[in-house]
Parts: sequence; structure tokens; C-alpha cells
Amino acid sequence: MGYFERALIAAIVIGAGAGLVGSLVVVRRRTFFAQALTHGTYPGAVAAAALGVSVPVGAAAASVVLVAVMSGIARVRRQGAQVAAGIVLTGGFAAGVLLQALIPGLPVRAESLLMGSILTATTGDVLLAACVVVVAVVCVSVFGKELAFSTFDPNGFRAAGYREWPIELLVLGLTTASVVSSLPAVGAILAIALIAAPAAAARLVVRSFRGLLFAAPVIGAAAGVLGVIASRLFAIAAGPAIALAATAFFLLALGISKLRGLPLRRVPIPVETAEDARIA
Repeated sequence: MGYFERALIAAIVIGAGAGLVGSLVVVRRRTFFAQALTHGTYPGAVAAAALGVSVPVGAAAASVVLVAVMSGIARVRRQGAQVAAGIVLTGGFAAGVLLQALIPGLPVRAESLLMGSILTATTGDVLLAACVVVVAVVCVSVFGKELAFSTFDPNGFRAAGYREWPIELLVLGLTTASVVSSLPAVGAILAIALIAAPAAAARLVVRSFRGLLFAAPVIGAAAGVLGVIASRLFAIAAGPAIALAATAFFLLALGISKLRGLPLRRVPIPVETAEDARIA
């Protein structure tokens, strides 16, 4: 299998997984958390590259620390999840830049860590992304009712005797796994585009939560494929091309939703045409 075919397969798998997990991120309003996580894993990716370890492994280790830090900050009085995410986003990314400056001669270019390099994706990267997709599908299939209940009626969910933290932990875990598996495709900066844009686009054109779970992975996979093809045709970086393709799908869905909302206007028939029609 050539590098381009492997990149296409990686784009399909990573895009589908990001779209599925992104559906949960968008409807539960955890987009800012996901963005903080994508930027905050940058120092872990840099450290892994310096040690000769797989970049997703370093990013995964960093993400575990970040989730713990954000949870701790969110519990501080007069603070909250948004404050915690903002601190982690800026602090984590700054730490990655500083670490990169302190470690000369990294075997991996900084651009590939920030914006991805899906054309150099390995079989291991594809298998990791596939595992994330399988786990996400199983979790959504098993806990779909609880996820929908806690998302759209949190008060009723608690009143029914359910605990909210296991569902929240499940969503955070899937988000972390999706961010880590997306790094080879779109890097630390652009991963949020592949997670949020397909789900946001699907949400504009479908009318049910189940439809969202089906449409978002399809849009994510399509954005990945179009981005890889565009990178080859126009000799541009694949990561930004994938992010732009996902953004284009969102803009298209936004336009379709606006057209749906426009009232249909009856076009008046000219008098002459009506008379001609009666004569005929």
C-alpha cells in the first residue's frame, strides 16, 4: 500500500471517529474543553518526539494530566470549567513552545506536530484511530439512552436517580481519545476543526440525535478525504486542507438551513400567459 492510499484510509477512519465523538462534544457544549485539550497536548507531543516515542503516546499521557488539572481547577471556589479550560489551553500550548525551544534538533518538525502530516501516517496511526472508532461506537451503542437523557434533560436525569459523573467521564475519555488519534492528521492546532465542524454541520441539517450520530461521521470522513485529495492536487499541507474542507461543509450546511427557513413565495402568472393558457 502506498503512502497516499494509507493517507486516504487514515483520513476516513480519523474523520469518522472525530465526527462521532464531536457529536457528543457539540450537543453537550464541551467544544472549548476539546479545544483546550488539543492545544494542551502539544508539550506531550514534543516530549514524545524528543524521546523517540510515538507522538500519540506522549499526547495521551499529557491529556490525562490535563484532564486532572482541569478537574481540579474547576472545583476551586469561584472558578469553573471554562476558566480551567482557558488556563490549560494557553498554559499547555506555551509550555509546548518553550519545550520545543529548549530541545534543539527534534526529529519531527514543529509544523507536523502543530498542523499534522497525514501523508506520513503509519499503519500504527491508522490502527489507533480504528480502535478509537470501535470503542466510540460500542460506547454510544451501549450508553446511547443515558447519553441522550443526560444531555437533553440533565435535571430529569438526576431526578431519575442517575449519577452524572460517569457519563461526563465517558464523554471526556472519548474526547481525549479522539484528540490523540487526530494528531497525525491535523496536528495540535487544527484537531478541533475536525471534531467540531462536522458535528456542527450535521446538527444544522438533521432533526434527531440519532441522525446526528450517523451524519457527523460521514461528514468528517468526507472532509478528510477531500482534504487529502486537495493537498495532492494543489500541493498544500494536508492538515489545513482537511480543516478547510470541514469548515466548508459547515458553511454549506449553514446555507442549506437558511434556505430551508425561507418562506416559499408564489410567483404570479402574467395576465397574458393566463389568458393564453385558457385559450389553449
